[in-house]
Amino acid sequence: MPTIDRDGVSIYYEVHGSGPPLLLTHGYSSTSGMWQGQIEALSKHYKLVLWDMRGHGQSGYPEDTAAYSEALTVADMAALLDAVGAAEAIVGGLSLGGYMSLAFYRAHPDRVRALLIIDTGPGFKKDEAREVWNKRAHDTGDRFEREGLAVLKSASRERSSVTHRDASGLARAARGMLTQRDARVIESLPDIKVPSLIVVGADDTPFLAASDYMAAKIPGAQKVVIPAAGHAVNIDQPQAFIDAVLPFLDSLDAKAGQKAAS
Repeated sequence: MPTIDRDGVSIYYEVHGSGPPLLLTHGYSSTSGMWQGQIEALSKHYKLVLWDMRGHGQSGYPEDTAAYSEALTVADMAALLDAVGAAEAIVGGLSLGGYMSLAFYRAHPDRVRALLIIDTGPGFKKDEAREVWNKRAHDTGDRFEREGLAVLKSASRERSSVTHRDASGLARAARGMLTQRDARVIESLPDIKVPSLIVVGADDTPFLAASDYMAAKIPGAQKVVIPAAGHAVNIDQPQAFIDAVLPFLDSLDAKAGQKAAS
C-alpha cells in the first residue's frame, strides 16, 4: 500500500474505487481499518481515500512530540489529496477525525466539496472546558505509556479492533493532536459554506449535545441520529450508517449535475 513522506514521517494511505474523491479520517487511537465495513459501498461511486494519522497504525511514529499537532495533521491531509490528484474532496471523519476535518475546512475551504462529521465535538469556546479536556488527553497519553496497547481492549469498537505497532505514537498523539489550543474551529462553524452532514449514534451520550450545536451553527447542515449505536456508529450499525451517508453524497452529485446543466 502507498505512503507519502512528510519531512521524514511516513503517512500510510489506501485508495479504493474511482469517482469524486472522499477522504475519511479515523478517530484517535483507531486506524483506517475502522472503515473496512464501508469500503465496498463507498468505493462503488467514489475514490475513497483512507489513511492512518501519524502515531497510528501503519504510519510513522515520530519520537518528537512536536511532530504531532492539529496543523501538521491538516497539512498531512492536504498532502494526501495532492498525492491522489484531488484538487478538492468530500472530507469527513469520526471523533478526532471529524474535528480535523473541520480544521481542514478552516485552513483550506477551497479544497472541501462537502463535510461529513461523525460522532465529533467541535472544540470549546471556554478556556476552562478546554483545560479539562486537555488534562484528560494528557492523562490518556500517560496511561498509554504505563499500560501500552492493553488500554484499547476496553475501548469502543473502532479502537479495540485495530492494530498499532506499539503505544508510543498514541501517547504522543494524545498530547500533541488530541489536545486543543484555542477556539478557532468551534468559532468557524458559522462560516462553513459547503453541504455538511452530521451523524451521531443515539447512545453516544457525550457527543449528542455537540452534534446538536454543530447542526445549529453550520448553515444548512443536516443531522442524522442513528438508533442503537454508540461512538463507533459505522461499526455498531453499518447498514444504517451507509443509509444515512449515501443519500447525502448522492445529493452532491445531483447538485453538481444541475450546476453543470445550467
